[in-house]
Amino acid sequence: MLKVGDTAPDFTLPDQDNRTHTLSSYRGHWVLLYFYPKDDTPGCTKEACMIQEAFPRFEGVHADVFGVSADSVVSHKKFADKFSLTFPLLADTDKRVVEAYGVWQEKSMYGRKFMGIMRTSFLVEPTGLMKKIYEKVKPEIHAEQVLEDLKTFGAN
Repeated sequence: MLKVGDTAPDFTLPDQDNRTHTLSSYRGHWVLLYFYPKDDTPGCTKEACMIQEAFPRFEGVHADVFGVSADSVVSHKKFADKFSLTFPLLADTDKRVVEAYGVWQEKSMYGRKFMGIMRTSFLVEPTGLMKKIYEKVKPEIHAEQVLEDLKTFGAN
């Protein structure tokens, strides 16, 4: 698992509009990478909608926001359109990025074990280093928590 102070692993992934994004090209900006299990599920929808509601405030402090899951570009497009999401949702269908960030882990539900994405976020500072890692994210308060931390870290 990555830790604060580590360099954020670089990657290139397509978004819901099939535009590619390379993490290192956002150097000079704060970046929130939030990893979520699945498009259009209750917790993931709540988290995405709360981030969308707060999105103008992220832009106000020059912070780029990316949702990342193993869902396809097509799935992301449907999800983004359904909930009017205006920030990129990145499709990591081969799971290389979720594995690099250590969020592809064994989960358990109703006694059944399976591999899946742990809801985790990484706040990357403009130099490309990890500034904060959010584990066990609470979808309904996560956006406000990150914005408060950005203010504490002096983002403007």
